[in-house]
Amino acid sequence: MKLVLASASPRRRELLGLLGLEFEVVPAGVAEISAGDPPVIVVENALRKARAVAGSRSGAVVLGVDTDVVCDGRLLGKPGDDGDATARLRALAGRTHEVLSGIALIAGGREESDLVRTAVTFRDLDDREIEAYVASGEWRDRAGGYAVQGLGSALVERIEGDLSNVIGLPIPALSRMIAELQER
Repeated sequence: MKLVLASASPRRRELLGLLGLEFEVVPAGVAEISAGDPPVIVVENALRKARAVAGSRSGAVVLGVDTDVVCDGRLLGKPGDDGDATARLRALAGRTHEVLSGIALIAGGREESDLVRTAVTFRDLDDREIEAYVASGEWRDRAGGYAVQGLGSALVERIEGDLSNVIGLPIPALSRMIAELQER
């Protein structure tokens, strides 16, 4: 099975590498949608990414993934600057939010998709802690403005669900989907 990752995410490359799978990276370069129901959006974005690459990679299994943070019913996306990162962290401090990932596999003209949810609770954070984290720059290019696998782990009080989902690639769901694909 030849796997193609339709993403430039270094975190997804790392996590796929942990599975011992050989894969090729082909960034999809598609415009993502951001308006609507968050679970529908992340699955649709994952499908868009996979579809954009699948047309040029016949015979391969193409993987598309979209991960975002949901707070108060809306997607937070990636902060654009220090002020955006600070605002996101203040909104998440002392509260529970959801990390949603849409995951899509396309092989032989068939499309499979799934949605993975993980609840993340942040500690109460004071301005000094938020400012120090923002100054670290780790928030850059991270949904919700934090990286749970790095310094951002100190912001988290509790995770309920799949940690790999919070990092950006829900490994248990992907493993299940690949096994189902191989059985067919």
